Amino acid sequence: MTEPITYRRATVGDILAVCELGQILNRVHYLARPDIYTDATLEFARDEAHWLPCLQAENQATFLAERRSTAVGFVTVQVSQPTSALMQPLKFGRIGSVGVIEELRGLGAGRALMRLAESWAYEQGAADMRLAVWTFNESAIRLYEELGYEVRAFEMGKRLPPGEAAT
Repeated sequence: MTEPITYRRATVGDILAVCELGQILNRVHYLARPDIYTDATLEFARDEAHWLPCLQAENQATFLAERRSTAVGFVTVQVSQPTSALMQPLKFGRIGSVGVIEELRGLGAGRALMRLAESWAYEQGAADMRLAVWTFNESAIRLYEELGYEVRAFEMGKRLPPGEAAT
């Protein structure tokens, strides 16, 4: 029998577990874009400053998936509202990161974490959800599409040659 997966909101005391799980994402991103992301084999505790706001900020939350009291997945979410006169005053949730250990992928943990994040954002008054995903992350794109997310915009980038001015 497979041990059940439980879910809960993470606390500051979970920071090292979140840092360790963050390496799942870092590894995927580093392998695809080492020009942008740092080596995923480095000591994960170095990432505390990156993940702490996800645990401490009033407008952010992190949820953990656990099996046998061990963190096996996480999601971060933030609620924002644009203040520009050009934008509708629509409060929205933004998924920052979601990752599940490889052996549990495809069993519903990522989906459950996303639903927790969406529920939390809704409780905070969000009327819309958003996220960004790299085109190389095909498994994440499939999950998001299955959950009803749609492509709304494209971010484009260009590497500039060192020492040369753009023309």
